[in-house]
Amino acid sequence: MVTLDQPMSSADLSDTALAVLDDDGTVTGWTLAARRLTGREPAEAVGRTAARLLPAVADRLPARDGLPGPARIRHRDGRVLDVTLRVSRLRGPHGAVRRLVSLVDAAAPPDGEPVGVVVRDPDLRCVWVNDTAERHDGVPAGDRLGRLVSDTRPGPEADVLEAVMRQALRSTTTEVHEYRTWLPTGTEREHACAVAFQCLQDADGRALGVCAIGVDVVRQRRARERLAVLDRAAARLGSTLDVMQASQELADAAVPLLADYVAVDLEQSVSFGQGPPVRVGATGRTLPGLRRAGLASVHPGVPESPWMRGELVQVPPVSPLAGVLRAGRARLERLHDDAPAPWVGAVPALARRVREHGMHSIMAVPIRARRALLGVALFVRTHESDPFDDTDLLLAEQLVGRAARSLDNARQYTRKHNAALALQRTLLPHCPAGGTAVDVASRYLPADVDHSVGGDWFDVIPLSGARVALVVGDVVGHGLHAAATMGRLRTAVRTLAGLELPPDELLAHLDDTVQRLGEEDCDTPEQVPAVAGATCLYAVYDPATRRCAMASAGHPPPAVVDPEGQVAYLDLPTGAPLGVGLGDPFEAVDVELPENGVLALYTDGLIESRTHDLDEGMHQLATALTGPGRSLQELCDAATGSLASGEPCDDVTLLLARTRALGPDREASRSLDGDPRAVRTARAFTARTLEQWGLEALVDAAELIVGELVTNAVRHGGGPVGLRLLRDKTLTVEVRDGGGALTPPPAPRAHHGRGRTGPLPRRQALPPVGRPPRPRRKGRVGRSGPPPHAPALRPRTAGTRPTRRRLSHRSPAAWSRPPPPADRVTRAIPAPPDGRACFRRDGGHDAVWQDEWVTRQGRGRRERHSSRRPSSAR
Repeated sequence: MVTLDQPMSSADLSDTALAVLDDDGTVTGWTLAARRLTGREPAEAVGRTAARLLPAVADRLPARDGLPGPARIRHRDGRVLDVTLRVSRLRGPHGAVRRLVSLVDAAAPPDGEPVGVVVRDPDLRCVWVNDTAERHDGVPAGDRLGRLVSDTRPGPEADVLEAVMRQALRSTTTEVHEYRTWLPTGTEREHACAVAFQCLQDADGRALGVCAIGVDVVRQRRARERLAVLDRAAARLGSTLDVMQASQELADAAVPLLADYVAVDLEQSVSFGQGPPVRVGATGRTLPGLRRAGLASVHPGVPESPWMRGELVQVPPVSPLAGVLRAGRARLERLHDDAPAPWVGAVPALARRVREHGMHSIMAVPIRARRALLGVALFVRTHESDPFDDTDLLLAEQLVGRAARSLDNARQYTRKHNAALALQRTLLPHCPAGGTAVDVASRYLPADVDHSVGGDWFDVIPLSGARVALVVGDVVGHGLHAAATMGRLRTAVRTLAGLELPPDELLAHLDDTVQRLGEEDCDTPEQVPAVAGATCLYAVYDPATRRCAMASAGHPPPAVVDPEGQVAYLDLPTGAPLGVGLGDPFEAVDVELPENGVLALYTDGLIESRTHDLDEGMHQLATALTGPGRSLQELCDAATGSLASGEPCDDVTLLLARTRALGPDREASRSLDGDPRAVRTARAFTARTLEQWGLEALVDAAELIVGELVTNAVRHGGGPVGLRLLRDKTLTVEVRDGGGALTPPPAPRAHHGRGRTGPLPRRQALPPVGRPPRPRRKGRVGRSGPPPHAPALRPRTAGTRPTRRRLSHRSPAAWSRPPPPADRVTRAIPAPPDGRACFRRDGGHDAVWQDEWVTRQGRGRRERHSSRRPSSAR
């Protein structure tokens, strides 16, 4: 059966110059294409030897069916032409031999496919044929010679071919057609050829016959299909940064153009973006785990796969997949029904599906990128399709190579995204809780959407006495660097909050920390540190009094929403941002908040954008928060609703806290005189209050602690003493005296020009103590007593901060142990970096003293021993 297609544009066939030579090498036939190429008319070529007409042909005449090769011929006008020359051996009746010379301009790409040649006389009977023609249409040379096309292939298709050849005899152009035929050898595979029909002329220009040269275009057609598959795959691949979806795109692109069933299995670390990549050829004895990520089939539901997407794949040790994982090279394997491969039976579910669907040809191609093995792509054909060949394997490798780049990009994104999420979970609170003081809700929208982290932070820190600290800050910049700085500041805030410093003192210490961080980032001591600025708002809310103390370091003012839904911004002194080194003190304010009111802390990214200024942004925020009876989540959505749809130009943080109040039945306080009789009064007040609360089991332990704390406040403090008992999840005892702060303010910092700040020299930071300390040596003990004007060390001094002890309702016996002796207390503390002087504010004075420092050889710390500190300083 022959099917004729429309004429095709093929420069290799239509522009091929043909010449027929006899046994002596004399030209007996010439074509119009040969006249156009060489410039010689048939009268000049026919009858002349090829050695004189075409010298390059003489060296190739002995060849039987030579492959095309480069040659040089001379044009009639003297020009030298570079051509591609091929000599084909023709057989005729009674063993006669002729040769066909074909010449193509070297500018045309050479075709390595064998050429089938059939020469017919004017009556269209075959007179010459080569061996390649039989492989094209399956007709032997003996059955073809002397016969018409209709004699060897009767039917209407033969009449069509003969009509085309008669037209070529009458025409001066070359007729090129592509036809498909099924060879009469029993195969069901279609065979396609491209045939050019040219008229052969004698010396007088009369038609001697028609020459048909044919080329097998199966490989060309497959190459076109391969390019079509790759182009289609290129349009579908790379549209996502999700590794699972990218794997599915690869499977969908290969079905049905390349395979009937495709499975894409990824190495487990690629699916989750965790762990180091597996190197090609370095799997060792243990094969990497594979997880099925992509599936596609010509049958609905993909019945060929024993595993669905997301499931772990069982890889037999001797399967093609295992060989690909070990060697890192593609592999083609055919399965036979009569002798199935041993590895198929190793997995019963796989063996059953191989039999049911007639899988007979498998290609396993590794997915590689940057010397890393990302996974394996499995291509399968079933009984409906022909087996894979080397061309299909090459196509699969090219397709997987393109998909590997998309998968590698998705893998890199997944790894970075997971790292950013892990960093965000580490730096920001997961589920902030305000305890019994406040209910909280928050929103965080980073400007760097790729990393999901930024320089804004918030925190909710539980303190003693049911109090809670609320923090919102903003570091200059965006991305990972700002997030890293933010994490260090958040840790510093939590550490300082644990000391229960007032807000203004906490910000002073935090300002010093930011400046030191900038100095640490300098590569050389002479380098001017960059200003790592940050803003921060720190607030401490006490539910017992509904008082909130807060201080700001260049941060926007907080908003308060009363129970009726009215919004007001607090008039809070705005200090300098952290880290700028101005040295101005921070101011704290104390306000009373309404019960069931909402305190809103936020960063400037919520109220400032490219389209409006701060005043308009604050008005919009107040409008969003206005209204009674709404939950905290509804308020958060209303405040950030306009930013959720777009990309914010700055990091956005919002922290809402709904205030609670402790009733009078959970708090009791008493003012005491600063004399020894106050101890007895405090113990009696404590016992009476705990009995009223039903906490008789804690009376003994509470009396012991109250007596100890009040005694210390009377002996080492000044003025009246305040006692407060607070009943929450724990029992808190607070004792307040009139002394100064225990924690000193940060040391002053010197300016070195251009805004640079740094620590003052020690002789300026600390006044002289008399004799300078002796230089310390390793293993040596240096002792010196305190100066005469230094007051005795107190265990804790208060005034701005109460002294507290907490008791558990469930373990009163834990507080019944007697305190250690008061004559000697040992505590491990950091040693000063250079000298032995310590600077503290004690009792309202500035005092400098030297204490006893012991450096022990072989120990990684230094200990200070003091005989003046009572046991309550523990």
